[in-house]
This record gives sequence, C-alpha cells and structure tokens, in this order.
Amino acid sequence: MNLLALVLPAVVAAAVVALLRATPVAACFLDRPGERSLHATPTPRIGGIGLMLGALPLAFALGTPEIRTVALAAAALAAVSLVDDVRALPVAVRLPCHLGAAGAAVCAAWPAGQAADAPAMAAAVTAFLAISWMTNLFNFMDGADGLAGGMAAIGFAALGSAALVAGDGALGNACLATSAAAAGFLVFNFPPARVFMGDAGSVPLGFLAGALGWLGAARGLWPVWFPILVFSPFVVDASVTLLRRIAAREAVLQAHRSHYYQRLVLSGWSHRRLAFAAWALMALCATSALAAIGAQPVLQGTIIFGWAITYGVLLVWIDRHHPRKTPGNGTRPREAGR
Repeated sequence: MNLLALVLPAVVAAAVVALLRATPVAACFLDRPGERSLHATPTPRIGGIGLMLGALPLAFALGTPEIRTVALAAAALAAVSLVDDVRALPVAVRLPCHLGAAGAAVCAAWPAGQAADAPAMAAAVTAFLAISWMTNLFNFMDGADGLAGGMAAIGFAALGSAALVAGDGALGNACLATSAAAAGFLVFNFPPARVFMGDAGSVPLGFLAGALGWLGAARGLWPVWFPILVFSPFVVDASVTLLRRIAAREAVLQAHRSHYYQRLVLSGWSHRRLAFAAWALMALCATSALAAIGAQPVLQGTIIFGWAITYGVLLVWIDRHHPRKTPGNGTRPREAGR
C-alpha cells in the first residue's frame, strides 16, 4: 500500500492536469496578472483539481474513519475553493467553510473516551485555531512557481514517514498520497509554471497539513511541534507578515506583495532560484524535525531554538537587503527568469 500511495496519486494528478490543459476548461480558470501578482502571463489555475483527485480518493479508500472525515472536509473545501477560483467568493462565504472544516478535523481527532476537561478543551480550541490558520496561510504562500507544491511534496512526505515509523499505516498512506500528488502537480508547476494550483489546491492542502498534523499529535505519533517545524518555512513567513501588517494598520484582507518570498522575487530573484532555495530550506526543516522526534528533550529544544535563531537571521537579512514596498508601488514582474 505504501508503494501505491507513492505512485498512483502522482500519476493521477499529472494525468488530470495534462488532460485539463488540453481542453477548454483551462480557459475558464485563467489567473490573469495583476499589480500584486508575481507572474506576467495568464496561467490556468487547474493544478489543484488534479492534485486533489490524485490524493483524496486514495486517502479515503485506505483511511480510518478519522482520516475519511478529514478527506471529505478537504474535498468540500476544494469544491468551494474551485468556485472561488472562478467567481471570487466573499470572505463571508469562504471563512465559515474553513472554520467548519477545522471543527470537523478537531472532532474527528478527539480520542474515544476522552473527557471534556479544561486541558483537553484548551488543546482542542488551540488545534481549531491552528488548523484554520494553516488552511489560509498555505493559500497566502502560494504565489511563486513551485513554492507551495514543493512545500507539500516535502512536508507531507515527512509526516508520512513519521507516521509509518510510528506504525500508523493509514495516516502514513494519506500523507504520502498527498505528497505524491503534489509531486505530480510539480511536473507542470516547476518554474516556469505552465499551471497554477489555485485556491482549489492551496486551501485544502493547508487544511490537510493542519488536520493530519493534529491527528498524528492526538494519536501520540509525534509532538505537537513536529508538523509546525516541518511546515515552518510557510508558517514563519505568513505569520510574521500578518503580524507586521496588523502592526502597520494595513488592510489585512487586501491582496499584497509583502511576504518575504514575494520580496525576494520583486528584488530580482527568479522563480527557479527561489524554488530551489525554498526546497532546500524545507528539506532541512523536515529532516531535522524527523531527527528530533526520537531525540532527548535537550536536543529537541536545541533544534527548535536553532531554527528560531536561523529564521530570525533570515528575516532580518531580507528586511535589510529587500525592504518592504508600499502596497501598489512594487515593480511589475518580468516574464524572463520565471
């Protein structure tokens, strides 16, 4: 089953994307460049369709009831987000769907017989907020060729590996299937991208990262910090950027180009250079997180503290060499170098 989870989703995702690119459907999902975009030519947002069709059916078929609940919630988010890709649904419609999916994931992970005492409820509320944020931050970070797809391929592979080592084949297969589907999507999203993921891919992917990460923690397969460290390149960029925009009293719901990865591209980095650098960072985070699971608490704390220092240095370096631009004043991206 592990081999099936590694191969079939990638083949299905790539085949679906290839098929959709050859049909008029692609024209219905064109992402046209805007002043806050990093691409210069209209590109179809159909990658998420193939990615979800590659990952979710296998995760559902091989999963436990808890995983099937998460897969169904992800499918519902993909459907809503697919409509959003075409019609730009208001936040008042999208947000309740995100919160409902997060609530379903927390309820699904609730251990049988677990009393609803104060510590358990506090953990559930924290998980609910974290999954809701993860659902949205993955979408925020999906703005450069190969970035979100690479994070998904590496991040879910790390979760799947940890689950298999811990003896949970169902969760491991669900994570590996998602990783493989992301790899199949990357065939068409590698810089220069021929398709984008769209909200139909990024929103459910963020939800799956949060929901499956929490499910593994609730089952005792890994510490709560493990999935956070695995996906920390996205968590740190999106969270720090949001806090800075709140502090600057900017309209946080308005599209912008002030994420750290966006600033690198606007300063001259090609999408390919950014992708390779981000993939290396993601791989290091995932590897260190896997190594830390079975380590002594002192070493675990050292690894986490080391990454905190590393991110601090990286963010300060970007702030100094690639400062934020006033919203709307950034230069338009060029076609060359994507």
